[in-house]
Amino acid sequence: MPRSLRVRLLLSAAIAIFLALAAAWVAMTLLFERHVERRIEADLIREGLQLAAALSIAPDGTPALEQEPGDARFFEPASGLYWQVTTGKGAQSSRSLWDQHLPAPVNASSLEWRNRIVDGPFDQQILLVERIIRPERSGADVLIQLAHEQKSLHDARQEFGNELAMFLAMLWLILAAASWVQVELGLRPLRHVRNEVETLKRNPRERITAAHVAEIEPLTLAINELADAREKDLSRARRRAADLAHGLKTPLAALSAQSRRAREAGATEAADGLDQAIAAARAAIEGELARSRAAAIRAAPSGDLTPALPLIESLVGVVEKTEFGSKLVFEVNIPDELRLPVASEDLLEIAGALIENAARYAHRRVRITGESAGGGVLLVEDDGPGIGPEKITEALMRGGRLDEAGSGHGLGLAIANDLVEATRGAIMLTRSDLGGLKVTVAWPASDVSALR
Repeated sequence: MPRSLRVRLLLSAAIAIFLALAAAWVAMTLLFERHVERRIEADLIREGLQLAAALSIAPDGTPALEQEPGDARFFEPASGLYWQVTTGKGAQSSRSLWDQHLPAPVNASSLEWRNRIVDGPFDQQILLVERIIRPERSGADVLIQLAHEQKSLHDARQEFGNELAMFLAMLWLILAAASWVQVELGLRPLRHVRNEVETLKRNPRERITAAHVAEIEPLTLAINELADAREKDLSRARRRAADLAHGLKTPLAALSAQSRRAREAGATEAADGLDQAIAAARAAIEGELARSRAAAIRAAPSGDLTPALPLIESLVGVVEKTEFGSKLVFEVNIPDELRLPVASEDLLEIAGALIENAARYAHRRVRITGESAGGGVLLVEDDGPGIGPEKITEALMRGGRLDEAGSGHGLGLAIANDLVEATRGAIMLTRSDLGGLKVTVAWPASDVSALR
């Protein structure tokens, strides 16, 4: 069974129409045959009444006719139209019978004409009507029989059936086309719902219009309720993740203070171990929060277009105040009109991770460039040591780290890669002409066109 609802409806409609028209063909053919038989029977009875009016009994008891029926077929041998009158003393028949005779009567009546289909003269199947009359009150009974061959009736039925089949075939095509139009019109609201679901996927704040068709309204309401529940769950998860991050900051800050006191007290080795544990915990928390954020983005893409320049400039202003960023020169080459198909908070995390990584490993320069090619491109370059081609895959691995002693390119790039994939973008690592790493993040053009 095809999975397409459209194909199922069209196929079932075509089969149903075909069966209905086939039944109509059989019924109409039989009705046509029965109608022609009744007409022939009526003509034979009319000819029989003419025979009865002209009939008399000769002195020897044989039938005599003052005038024979005038149909020319009665005078042509084996023409298919015959008559015969019979008494106990003899019989008289049409010239068309020649040397043949009509079958003997079976249950003939004097009250009404009887008809039957039997094998007749010249090996023909005939429709026979017969009746017994008494021309004279005290005279003998006379059997009047008239017959018409059935072959012409069968030929007419076959010809009518063929022509009717051609007409019904054309009617089937017309009705099938009408069914296709009906199915298309009937499924159009579902197509509209599908388009709105696509919009809902891009922007969870959108909702499906409920007032399309009464039969589809429960579906649209259910989808809207599901979208509301999903948005609430995601919002609740984000708040819990943020609460967890803020909740762990205080213990980690307290541990950092204890590490400083231990170092001041001369316990350098213990302080180093404590600092490493704190750094590992902080990195693990940042990584898990970023992955949770990426999962939330995949489940509910924002559908926003974010101006890139103001956000990048604010990030650069923050990184310039850090210990490793204060000695660097930041070059920002981003057009004012550039809009990236990412929510501002998502772009903030992606660009923040990339710029921080570049600043940690740069010697003197970090260059940030934006382009409007496709859906939008963001490039972050530095003049640091860079990454070898054999290390690129490892750098983008979830949780991968190239520098086990710190949180350089490894962790930041893995986090950025998760977030970029969640926003339907692609990230690529190459060598920069500055000498260090060049990170290119590109988003597809379809995302931007869908949001405009």
